[in-house]
Amino acid sequence: MALSMALVQGRMEAGVDEAGRGCLAGPVTAAAVIPGPAGAEWLDLGLDDSKTLKADHREVLRSRIEDGAMAWSVGWATVEEIEQLNILKATHLAMHRAIDSLIIRPEFLLIDGNRFRPHAISHACEIKGDGRFLAIAAASILAKTHRDAHMKALAEQHPQYDWLTNKGYPTKAHREAIRIHGPTEHHRRTFKGVQGVLFP
Repeated sequence: MALSMALVQGRMEAGVDEAGRGCLAGPVTAAAVIPGPAGAEWLDLGLDDSKTLKADHREVLRSRIEDGAMAWSVGWATVEEIEQLNILKATHLAMHRAIDSLIIRPEFLLIDGNRFRPHAISHACEIKGDGRFLAIAAASILAKTHRDAHMKALAEQHPQYDWLTNKGYPTKAHREAIRIHGPTEHHRRTFKGVQGVLFP
């Protein structure tokens, strides 16, 4: 599906997306991107929904996006915040943090998905927007690559959970590791995928 350019009738838009909602471990991460003129180059490099791209391709795009965007930012919500708020509210918190950290204030927000906690800046929710809007696709790349880098760092401390490979998602091997070794402080203990292993 063709991605559309971010500026509509001169309006400065930021795309916003998240990574890590479905994980059993680690934070949820969001990114906000105002593409600017560099967006055309990203399309030439194959910019798309981060889930459809290989890891090395995402890293190339991450570098180009961070170098060429008018503004970009990444926001996080911790495991503790996920447990306290629930994953949806924590995701919206991470999105707000990313938006509020932009060095340029956009005039409009394009949010991936169907729900969002309203911000002072007007927004539109776009289902599967990361495959339809350049700004959201760019945000999906940054959210995914920044979170993956964080999980790789945590994997050095906890190699038994194979976070280098699964990035905290509920793979069979990850669930088995939780059963054998128990959860870490980075696991989301209120999630069924963790509770179900500990208390079948």
